[in-house]
Amino acid sequence: MNTPPLDDEAPKTSRTGETDRKGEGERRGRKASKEQRRQQLIEATIDSLARRGYSETTMADVADGAGLSRGIVNFHFESKEKLLVATLQYMADEYAAHWRSALARAGEDPADRLWALVAADFDRFVCNKRKLAAWCAFWGEAKSRPTYQALCGARDQAYQQVFVDLCDALEREAGYGFEPGAMALALSATLEGLWLRLMLGTENVTRETSFQAAAELLASVFPRHFVRDGAGVRRRAGKGHEMTERTER
Repeated sequence: MNTPPLDDEAPKTSRTGETDRKGEGERRGRKASKEQRRQQLIEATIDSLARRGYSETTMADVADGAGLSRGIVNFHFESKEKLLVATLQYMADEYAAHWRSALARAGEDPADRLWALVAADFDRFVCNKRKLAAWCAFWGEAKSRPTYQALCGARDQAYQQVFVDLCDALEREAGYGFEPGAMALALSATLEGLWLRLMLGTENVTRETSFQAAAELLASVFPRHFVRDGAGVRRRAGKGHEMTERTER
């Protein structure tokens, strides 16, 4: 016969469980706090890059911008270079997640996916003065810093391959006659150029006019998939549906 625990033994088990849960909660809290501080510092680095540029950004600027002590910056990142690498990593991951999410929402039709990919580049979430300036700061350093090239190289290849695959699919559907790889390069270079003009603030370029320019290119290159009308460029009707997105947003 099993002997039931004595009354004075039961609280011991309860207290132990409560202590374990409390310790686990404290550990999660410390981890969350650490991640929050790292994120604060990364956001402050983006702010500093946008305002001061790459060379003028210092650990002290980042600490002040984040409202944290300089010791905290050193604790989390040890050096300016490690902080900048972490910031670039964060921005690259954010950008990749953004365009992959846009593709996932677009469905399987290649024209819909291409439209979504182009539109995603001019979404305010990634396309704003603050982040564009930070990207340009990194671009200016990439040639002399192999770490930056290596960090973004694989992601750039994956992004470019999506363009190639979509151009290839649309070319096979309509028989346009272009070389998919070359056309994909032209499209992605156009998007990069529009980002650069947005960052420079030239010719009164805005996100809206940039997207319109990109959409005009789609209508010119893929006339059987995208069409111009009085409201702008839109996805041509086909396969039992019609895209409602237009350049006039």
